[in-house]
Amino acid sequence: MADESFGHPRLAAIYDPLDPDRGDLEPYLRLAERLDAKRVLDIGCGTGVFALLLADRGAEVVGVDPARASIDVARAKPGGDRVRWLCGDATALPPLRVDLATMTANVAQEIVTPRTWRETLKGAYQALRPGGHLVCETRDPAKRAWETWNPEASYRMTAISGVGPVESWVELIAVTGPLVTFRRHYVFASDGQVLISDSTLRFREREEVEADLAAQGFLLREVRDAPDRPGKEFVFVAFRPHS
Repeated sequence: MADESFGHPRLAAIYDPLDPDRGDLEPYLRLAERLDAKRVLDIGCGTGVFALLLADRGAEVVGVDPARASIDVARAKPGGDRVRWLCGDATALPPLRVDLATMTANVAQEIVTPRTWRETLKGAYQALRPGGHLVCETRDPAKRAWETWNPEASYRMTAISGVGPVESWVELIAVTGPLVTFRRHYVFASDGQVLISDSTLRFREREEVEADLAAQGFLLREVRDAPDRPGKEFVFVAFRPHS
């Protein structure tokens, strides 16, 4: 199930204006270029920002996401017809043979149940050609990122063209072991509508992710630092071996 932030049509439509700086995607674009990835599977593609950047560079891209509203936003963007959009997840993909599979931003952490996480990695593995790569990221639990997820630190008023001012903030709800639940609040000044979206992220240790990748047959090439959150996040680059 997609969170309301991605699955509600009104919230999906403002997702990009509320988070316009996607400099975090530049390292992924450089990696795709370095790997000469001509066919890419973008798991959890959301509103299609990364998929469309890849398509702009000539890649053949499949974007998959469980949120129909986000897929609709992505498809309607300029160049949206150059990407193959699938509403669903990586546990039930059509036959594919891609050079690169990606899970950017919070995608990996949004897969909270161990079974679905294993099935997602299995789906990515099966979609890759032998020698193809998977890249995903997750925050380091030791840095306790959730401690800044509060209204005081996150409150914003954003003027959105065609929508008007939107107030937004984040409220921490619970920390239960590796699971962190938080609530996003949105207030639309144009009509006073208030929308709320609850999300849960799973904070996995580096060793846990490495073991999960190995269990699905991946070989780990490297674990990188995240340029946009240095020292706070792990970026895993793994590949499907040839035999």
